[in-house]
Amino acid sequence: MYEMIETYSYPGHLIRRLHQISTHVFMLRVKEAGFDLTPIQLAAMQALNKNPGIEQAQIATLIAYDRATIGGVIERLEKKGYVTRVVSKSDRRAREVNLSSVGRRAVEQLTPTVCALQDEILARLDIEERAAFTLMAQKASGVDAKD
Repeated sequence: MYEMIETYSYPGHLIRRLHQISTHVFMLRVKEAGFDLTPIQLAAMQALNKNPGIEQAQIATLIAYDRATIGGVIERLEKKGYVTRVVSKSDRRAREVNLSSVGRRAVEQLTPTVCALQDEILARLDIEERAAFTLMAQKASGVDAKD
């Protein structure tokens, strides 16, 4: 048997590993539900579901994603028919983004799947540990759950 290496005591390594698990489970369950979406694409769609007509840069801010690459995410969603983009009336350099009716249905259909897979990601934790983990992860990542 191998001896445990110190890397497994590093939060950064454990976060990376948990991210691998999370992404794998997400992609598997979303594909089983009949969709071809990444976690970032769905996060962008959820942001648009709550904030219709916002600009691409605002989507990046809401989902903590790079402003320089959010355009590619939105472009792929547009090609898939999930979003529409129009030039902003107030700033011709900006693009306002909305979910299409197909995009709204996708968010509605995927929400139960994504909620259920959270338990799968944290399957080794009991219910109280999951709640505590979520609160600690929000705090560590600077997310205010009250927002």
